[in-house]
Amino acid sequence: MTHDHPAAPDRGPSRPFGRLITAMVTPFTADGSLDLDGAARLATHLVDEQGNDALVLNGTTGESPTTTDAEKEALVRVVAEAVGDRARILAGVGTNDTRHTIELAVSAEKAGAHGLLVVTPYYSKPPQSGLLRHFTAVADATGLPVMLYDIPHRAGTAIETETLVRLAEHGRIVAVKDAKGDLTATSWVTSRTDLAFYSGEDALTLPALAVGAVGVVGTSTHFTGVGTRQMIEAYEAGDHAGALALHRRLLPLYTGIFRAQGVVLVKAGLAAKGLPAGPVRPPQVDATADEVARLRADCAAAGLDLS
Repeated sequence: MTHDHPAAPDRGPSRPFGRLITAMVTPFTADGSLDLDGAARLATHLVDEQGNDALVLNGTTGESPTTTDAEKEALVRVVAEAVGDRARILAGVGTNDTRHTIELAVSAEKAGAHGLLVVTPYYSKPPQSGLLRHFTAVADATGLPVMLYDIPHRAGTAIETETLVRLAEHGRIVAVKDAKGDLTATSWVTSRTDLAFYSGEDALTLPALAVGAVGVVGTSTHFTGVGTRQMIEAYEAGDHAGALALHRRLLPLYTGIFRAQGVVLVKAGLAAKGLPAGPVRPPQVDATADEVARLRADCAAAGLDLS
């Protein structure tokens, strides 16, 4: 199965990166080194077989805390060369250091990224004024569109509604990966700005669409991409019953992929399917036999086969 995914954002300002985005794992070889050939093959599978409009590289699911700046740039370059003519490539560049984040953003632009994913600076818990300055500085540093990543349960700090409204005034801050889990807050921001909201939690994609989201940046979508795309398109076409049926069918894997850290089970599932993955890097640990068996059961419950 193939899909036509233009590299340019032809879907209008409300959907700058399409509907379906997967936060791609970073394949490693058996000895733990970067597998660039595997990355190109996996990206091709995700775009051409799973129907992704865009891929996020070097995010948490891509094990960005364990990859070097040089590895990050090489990954963006090779994936952009492999699928950048038919999908958007977003580079995760967020750190808790504004200067380092800007350096990664500039590097990603040179490597061929089409956009940036910038997570809230983590652990140090800056005030909202600090978040405003941080995100603005990164957006000013390149010509690329920016997707903010709001994930307070990991970062330690939420991007508050008023801060998001102010950030939306920046011409290159166009989207939010919303993992806050607060649909009321999402509703307020989508009603007051033109920011494109993408669900950052697979299982909340359908509810998020109901309050103004336009798609998902997923983890289980390494496997559920086709069905998730159908769900989003059904909702947009007014077939809400069909969308709900797809949501309920895929729910076991939307949630099951997070029984361990998402990257752990995604890599286990990809390996089972004979797709590039490799081991995880410490401090993560590879899936146990019991975890793989449970993943197979979750896939079966969702109507999917890992073989």
